[in-house]
Amino acid sequence: MLQHEYGIYPGPDGNSVLDFLDASTNSIVTVLHTVLEAPTASQEQILEAVADRSSSVVVQSEAARRRLVDRYRVDPAKLDVIPHGAAENLGRGPARLPHARSVLTWGLIGPGKGIEHAVAAFAPIARANPDVRYVVCGRTHPKVLAAHGERYRMSLMELAHDLGVSEQVEFDDRYHDWDSLRAVVREATIVLLPYDSREQITSGVLVEAIASGKPVVATAFPHAVELLARGVGIVVPHGSTSAMTDALALILDDPLTEGNMSRLARAAAAQLFWPEVGRRYVTLLERLHAHALAG
Repeated sequence: MLQHEYGIYPGPDGNSVLDFLDASTNSIVTVLHTVLEAPTASQEQILEAVADRSSSVVVQSEAARRRLVDRYRVDPAKLDVIPHGAAENLGRGPARLPHARSVLTWGLIGPGKGIEHAVAAFAPIARANPDVRYVVCGRTHPKVLAAHGERYRMSLMELAHDLGVSEQVEFDDRYHDWDSLRAVVREATIVLLPYDSREQITSGVLVEAIASGKPVVATAFPHAVELLARGVGIVVPHGSTSAMTDALALILDDPLTEGNMSRLARAAAAQLFWPEVGRRYVTLLERLHAHALAG
């Protein structure tokens, strides 16, 4: 079973993965973590070659499957959709955040995460609701830190100050182990994914948010459009801070809406927990094994 991402193998666009596949005498199941809408010629050639050398190609969303069929020369019969898994994180533990209601964005931060749009969208809510906080939990991405230092984080802090909401926007750059991070997520009211990317066909943070039973507000990247269509959250257009403000306010101001979204998130989470995802991988491998024995 091969996990494929362009940046994790040596060579231009990770093309050394093809040497491994050519040398392998085993059947290969490849899990694609990135399927670009507008790949370079090299990226397109590598992905198609990986798929050609694989017995099965797993993608983690229906959006990724459609993109492969529409954009790439890949045999549709090889494709299986198995979602990105997550550990169950339901219920509320001891409060780690000192406020009753909070909007949470977490993960490594840097340009492209869209947090500047989130801060601007949160400002009108903060002025009307002094008890609400926006928490940005995560360190600066190591590559961003090496190239630009903390310039992006400082620009976000300056923006919050200029908008008059610096007391209600918290930047938590501490290291959180897995248990403490999961506790922070449990205590959030809403998870906000303001990403600039229009390419993202798989988001682990999105899946973790749903596995925690949280309403989600996200920009319209493909994985969010797919998962949030079930009523788990609200998708907003890229670049529209007003739409983001309205979505956050709707959930924060209406306990019934928040409760319904949380209930739907918990229902959707059942298909995303690792035991269910593992069962689907076992079924796939058993099918491929039976096919190999038969033929």
